[in-house]
Amino acid sequence: MIYKICRRRDWEAAVADGVYRGSDLDRRDGFIHFSDASQVEETQRRHFAGQRDLVLVSVDPADLGPGLRYEPSRDGQLFPHLYGDLPVSLARAVKAID
Repeated sequence: MIYKICRRRDWEAAVADGVYRGSDLDRRDGFIHFSDASQVEETQRRHFAGQRDLVLVSVDPADLGPGLRYEPSRDGQLFPHLYGDLPVSLARAVKAID
């Protein structure tokens, strides 16, 4: 599984629309940032510290097709990046985090 941390209100808006188009940062970078299980805690600490009302969206990378690429980022680690929108129907789980 790979994981996307986002604001609850953004995910709820995506559910209403049927598709998650990413955060402001995602749209600026041109892809949706994901983390694998070993990266998600550090991603939360670095990019979401002090924020509340977040959700952790779990997605099976096999469902994402060729738009998913693993690219070097923090400390040379490979991170999953989705070039395109995320259909909310592909979310395997959505869990509240704080």
